[in-house]
Amino acid sequence: MTKSIREVLKNKGASIVSVSANETIYKALELMARENIGALLVMNEGKVVGIMSERDYARKVILEGLSSLKTSVEKIMTNKVLYISPDQSVEEGLALMSDKCCRHLPVFEDGTLIGLVSIGDLVQANVAEKEFMLSQLEKLHSQWVCELE
Repeated sequence: MTKSIREVLKNKGASIVSVSANETIYKALELMARENIGALLVMNEGKVVGIMSERDYARKVILEGLSSLKTSVEKIMTNKVLYISPDQSVEEGLALMSDKCCRHLPVFEDGTLIGLVSIGDLVQANVAEKEFMLSQLEKLHSQWVCELE
């Protein structure tokens, strides 16, 4: 019984925080800090055109000496955005993130953006599922021991 991305979204909520590509990096960072998140979807006219993460900021602004007050998000965003379907499993999401070295996946259903999951969301869901399975096995073990006595 593997948890789906849909179940993760149901538990965490499907709110999507985004920024436009022409917004300044500074404004995007302010939004990320206010929302306590590590990445923003970059959207233009309702379409995902990229993703900006703290990693993008650290590697493409600070290390290259750019000004976050003057530089637009589109200059540092990751253009190639990987995504996942809500019917895929948490394990599939974790495998994709691990394979492609990313920490956030937009969730699309029939071409429509319905949420965003982070590696933290998926690890938390995976651990909760394993803990549940372990508790069920412990109950079965206890019942089995009682029946033998």
